[in-house]
Amino acid sequence: MSLLDLRATNLAREHVAHSHGHHQLILATRGATELSIEGNAERVTGSRGCLIPCAHHHEYLGDGNNRTFVLDIPVASLPDLRDASEMERLFDKPRFFGVPPELNRLADSLMQQLEQCPALHSEIAALLLRALYLHLESQPLSGPGGAYAAGRDGRLDMARLDDWIDRHLAEEIRVDCLAAQCALSVGHFHACFRERMGMTPLAYVQQRRLDHARTLVNHSGLSLGQVAALVGFRDQGSFSRAYRRAFEVSPSRERRLSEALAQG
Repeated sequence: MSLLDLRATNLAREHVAHSHGHHQLILATRGATELSIEGNAERVTGSRGCLIPCAHHHEYLGDGNNRTFVLDIPVASLPDLRDASEMERLFDKPRFFGVPPELNRLADSLMQQLEQCPALHSEIAALLLRALYLHLESQPLSGPGGAYAAGRDGRLDMARLDDWIDRHLAEEIRVDCLAAQCALSVGHFHACFRERMGMTPLAYVQQRRLDHARTLVNHSGLSLGQVAALVGFRDQGSFSRAYRRAFEVSPSRERRLSEALAQG
């Protein structure tokens, strides 16, 4: 394996379970992949990435519509990288992390450059890893458990906030509840959130509701009414309208298309 092995791929609707002898970064620009590391399961989306240290067992199932960066980093190559000791710390344990809009836009741009100029493979891989390091350096990487809070400098811990939101999708989620998870006043939280994510907190919650709903529409046998309830919509009608606005297709039509595609 070369120093850094980067590829842009579509993770198919095929369950894969394995481990490998290199570290791995998974970063999507669109679509979703269900991914579990040592039993800790989350979704890799445009707003959620994943770092997998070598030798850690993981399983994944793509939605077939994703565009995903997979970056393999041989353990022996880490000492040769810029900021080697910091890069090694990125992989001290498995973790999922929040991807802000600016990092997602950069990944999307780099993916296009990789497809147009494969000869720049190594430079693009190094730039992507460096951008991720700089992003995470400004935000402590979080693991499971512990209290929900902002950093001492007021930065939002989006990894923990995402986890709380995802566990309460079926419920009403108010801005004051989100602010409380970060130990901030509602006004300060709202301002910090808009600056960080480029949208209001409730718009972000709606986005996560619909991202989860899309996975259930395409990969479960639940009725659309059940899906709507699980992700926090009052009724199937409001769910369908929001779904169509977000994805430009109704959930019922998307399910039919998904079933047709699965049948070949």
